[in-house]
Amino acid sequence: MPLVLFLFFFSGAAGLAYQVLWIRQLSFVFGVTAYAAGTVLAAFMAGLALGSWLAGPVLARIKRPLSAFGAVELLIGASALATPAALDLASMLYRALYEAAPESFLVQTLARFACAFIVLLVPTGLMGMTLPLLSASPAVRAGRFASHVSALYAVNTSGAVVGALATGFVLIGSIGVSRTFLVAAACNAVAGFGALLLDRVGQPTAQPAASQSTGTSSPRGPIAVWWVMAASGFASLALEIVWFRLMIQALDGTTYAVTVTLASVLIGIAVGGAISARLLARDADWLGWLTMLQAATACAVLLGVGILTWENPLGLPPLRGALRVVALVLLPSLLMGISFPMLLRLGVPVAGDARARGRLVGRFYSVNVLGAIAGSIAGGFLIVPVLGTWMAAVLLATVYLASALWLALGHRQRGRALGGVAAGAIAFVFLASTLPDPFATATRRRAPPGSVEIFRDDGVQTPVSVYESASQRTLNVGGLHQANDSQSMVLLHRRIGALPMALHPSPESALVIGLGGGATAGAVSRFPGTAVQIVELSESVRLAAPYFAHVTYDVLQQPNVRVRVDDGRNFLALSGERFDVITADIIQPVHAGAGHLYSREYFELVRGALKPGGLALQWIGRREKLHYDLIMRTFLDVFPNATLWLDGELMVGSVEPLQVRRETVERALAAPSSGELLRTIGLDSFDALDQWYTAGPREMRAFVGQGPLLTDDRPLLEYYRSLPADEALVDLSTLHGRFSDVLTD
Repeated sequence: MPLVLFLFFFSGAAGLAYQVLWIRQLSFVFGVTAYAAGTVLAAFMAGLALGSWLAGPVLARIKRPLSAFGAVELLIGASALATPAALDLASMLYRALYEAAPESFLVQTLARFACAFIVLLVPTGLMGMTLPLLSASPAVRAGRFASHVSALYAVNTSGAVVGALATGFVLIGSIGVSRTFLVAAACNAVAGFGALLLDRVGQPTAQPAASQSTGTSSPRGPIAVWWVMAASGFASLALEIVWFRLMIQALDGTTYAVTVTLASVLIGIAVGGAISARLLARDADWLGWLTMLQAATACAVLLGVGILTWENPLGLPPLRGALRVVALVLLPSLLMGISFPMLLRLGVPVAGDARARGRLVGRFYSVNVLGAIAGSIAGGFLIVPVLGTWMAAVLLATVYLASALWLALGHRQRGRALGGVAAGAIAFVFLASTLPDPFATATRRRAPPGSVEIFRDDGVQTPVSVYESASQRTLNVGGLHQANDSQSMVLLHRRIGALPMALHPSPESALVIGLGGGATAGAVSRFPGTAVQIVELSESVRLAAPYFAHVTYDVLQQPNVRVRVDDGRNFLALSGERFDVITADIIQPVHAGAGHLYSREYFELVRGALKPGGLALQWIGRREKLHYDLIMRTFLDVFPNATLWLDGELMVGSVEPLQVRRETVERALAAPSSGELLRTIGLDSFDALDQWYTAGPREMRAFVGQGPLLTDDRPLLEYYRSLPADEALVDLSTLHGRFSDVLTD
């Protein structure tokens, strides 16, 4: 058994690494909208459910489950390595379906699911078979079936913890996505060849089936257990959505914060599984235990939310951000980890041969995964957007309390069981009534003193709020400051929109990626004769736009402006539209998912979407020298004729060498709307443009030198911990060019 556990650890590490990698890779095709991510996750889990269900027919036809497990692990590694090629084929299919119905949400959702399911079907289906196969192997003895399966579950989840941490903190940043696939496949190879060798050497013969008592359970108990297994899958996945939304109220939304939250959930489950393995070695009233665990989980969910949001949780000093997140998820995850093996103990009788038990494990697990699919879809697309994150947590905790009641009604000693559930319900009601609103708490912690929340929308994509103080209004997206209406912030955003428009001789069409506070898009809309397309990831951000209409020229009400809620990169790749000017709102490159909009592949999409003579503006800001060089070097690789402006904060890319004409700028100054805008941002004459110019492509290349680029495979800034520490801001005092180099008659 110890050797089998060792092998299953590697299997878990590989499985979680693949999940992270696949979700990232598929997002390049389908986008990073919540709908796209939820559909991909559903396809991933559908493969797991199908594989676990099909394990039954497989077990009916094989004689050596351990060897079959080894073969399956090798096939997982091989098929996972083939997924990038499969993704290329799926992307062509998705593009065709997208072009057939570009405005149809239903068609696009079904197309995403079908393509993701096709890509992931083989490896995820094989993954779903692994636990049922090992459950039927001689390593799992009938007399200690529940305890051994619990140990497998705990060790596999422990491997997933290592896979999550290694992938998120080390591998992607240091060696890239494609090589991380190889590392994960190597883990499959260790598990696969190890199992084949172990089976060849020989395993103990399975012991005769032993009777297993279910304590004081009644015939209704197993029926309830199947329903509780599905309900647990539903609630646990929906709760993960809630937890990740709450996490961003305590931590910045970097990929490392996401990894810490995921690892904390997995650690709780792994420790819970290990505890269950020890407990299930004995005989007890497991139905009664499970009933109390479900009630305790309901209370633990609310207690975790309270610890995250209470000012002095349980009378203790306030916890730091990361510890708050751990406290949010660890206890409920621990109880979930104890409950899952206990559910298996009650739902899978020992009577019968090992393969029959393995088949039941597969079916039981598939029921849990099907519930999880429903939870991820309903939680992300319905429960959280409709009820809000706070009430969603209460509702999902209620699912566990209802499960406890259902189990108590099937217990032979119903009165005692119901009494325990009633005690849990009292604690549940007390916690629910004392919980503060987590987003109101976050506003108090992060907002300036005296701020009042005037808008909030929990939306499908991300929670968005607007709060107001005596001095300014601030837009908060996903727990992070996005924009405000202060003079300096509005000035910068207007310059990001206005500069490429003023340089282009006749901009008839413009694309703005990201609405944000709206000042960038508002500036673009002021140029007469220009049709402006805004692509914003979050519908909630669009709904917040009216609160900043006073600094955005009420951009969404302008007749020349249209808004599409979509992933900007996905829009560039699939729409087929081309533009004279492409610019983007400020997006911090270290935030989770921001690597999609700073890679060479993204800049190539921007270049491909430009009309002849088109201009692309990219904000770079002032940051550490290493980070600054990476962004500029990557931009120069795609736009070798790029120029640098506004004290080194803005880059303008062009396919041909940039040619600035006096008459172009003066025409924009002469038009009433654009002229008024340009004067407010300090560009009141053509000669003022000389002060904005920083350097040309020759000087820029000399400044950044040779070095690595940002790519989809190596998102170095998003995984910035892999880079050498460099806290000094870039010094641009030596970076100077001549404005006359870009002037033309």
